[in-house]
Amino acid sequence: MLTAQPSNGNGKEELIRFPQSLRIAAKIISWVFHPIFIPVYVLIFLLQIQPHLFVGLSALKKTFTIIQFGVMYAFFPVVTALLLKALGFIESIYMKTQKDRIIPYVICMIYYFWVWYVIKNQSAYPEELIEFSLAIFISSILGLMSNAYMKVSMHAMAMGVMAAFVLLLAMQDNLDSGVYISAAILLPGLVCTARLIVSDHSNKEIYIGLFLGIASLLIANLIFNYF
Repeated sequence: MLTAQPSNGNGKEELIRFPQSLRIAAKIISWVFHPIFIPVYVLIFLLQIQPHLFVGLSALKKTFTIIQFGVMYAFFPVVTALLLKALGFIESIYMKTQKDRIIPYVICMIYYFWVWYVIKNQSAYPEELIEFSLAIFISSILGLMSNAYMKVSMHAMAMGVMAAFVLLLAMQDNLDSGVYISAAILLPGLVCTARLIVSDHSNKEIYIGLFLGIASLLIANLIFNYF
């Protein structure tokens, strides 16, 4: 299989041949770490690693919160993409063009704002989860704005938010294991490499996506702590 990658600055693209086994592995990684799943993973991570943050929630409420995150961050966006495709508003559910991403960005922005607004008004949820939800909402805004100029990698944005969140959590709450910090650094590299192998994203679109994700979390942290 041939994949187009930027060449050495002559404005053209050259084709790089990747082994089929590598492409299969990259596709699996891309699906496992799809942006719609990252919020659920982070919530489960918090519940397992920082259970003291959720002392106000019963076991049933914790399970219900995971389901809520799955519905709002994964199920609704997927259904939205399927409906938009069926109605002819987008050409593909994979949203391979900038035009295809405009409406999904706007609709998901509403979903993400709703999640943040709901949990921030419930005292049982920790500040860390509220801040993370705000970062997701901000990332959708930055993603929509950047979409006017380039097709930024959503995978990279999601991994940027996740990595920045875990690293900031480690600094603020003194996580006692370097494993989480290492994972927060290595996973974005793994996922971004996978996207370079199996997607039509350029290096620039990957790097900017990662930067926007990190920026979203930092902006959310500033808003949460100083406004």
